[in-house]
Amino acid sequence: MPWMETISLLVLLALAWFWFDSFQARAAGMAAARAACAAENLLLLDDTVALGGLRPARDDNGRLRLRRVYHFEYSDTGDNRRQGYVTLLGSDLLLLHLPHAPAPRLRVVASGSEQVH
Repeated sequence: MPWMETISLLVLLALAWFWFDSFQARAAGMAAARAACAAENLLLLDDTVALGGLRPARDDNGRLRLRRVYHFEYSDTGDNRRQGYVTLLGSDLLLLHLPHAPAPRLRVVASGSEQVH
């Protein structure tokens, strides 16, 4: 087999591996975002995550893996959109961030003769 065909075949195999690995990581990111939103009683908007960053990083065993950051939007009231993100190392969850404002506090205002239960 000529060297150009060998290199082309290796490049195609590397691209196929990257596509499959990215597909698995995205599925892991979606599962983490869905679970976090469900646990916090939030709405996951658009039911998707979008790749926000990709770079090589080392895991705890020193192996080189791809670190991916996926962004997603969620809502706490249904009327707003907030940004969250999931950070994965390979397909392993590193960090899930759901920044949200504290829930509005309700005040009960009653006149002096009314009782509040």
